[in-house]
Amino acid sequence: MVNMVMLIGRLTKDPEIVEKENGIKVSRITLAINRKFKNADGVYYTDYIDCVLWNNCAKNVNTYCNKGDLIGVRGRLQVDTYEKDGIKKKITDVIAESITFLSSNKNKTIEEN
Repeated sequence: MVNMVMLIGRLTKDPEIVEKENGIKVSRITLAINRKFKNADGVYYTDYIDCVLWNNCAKNVNTYCNKGDLIGVRGRLQVDTYEKDGIKKKITDVIAESITFLSSNKNKTIEEN
């Protein structure tokens, strides 16, 4: 079985990094990705995809990227469920395994180790 996702999109805001109690670093980012077609008004539809970055990926994206930067993400889908106010909810994230900086002066790939 294969669970692999490859995305190219722009950061919707400046990345923020959080350090957990055990020293692990994590960052949640959102990529804006235009679809290949336009709506009736001639505007591209945009998907907003949530991604989770750990340790080196989180640290490097936080250091080198800003809102609007174009990046590539290779990772896997992860689906979690939780309950809020008695209602079951489902959240789907892309767990990043590799990040490629695609903005002109940042062409570099970061692998998660």
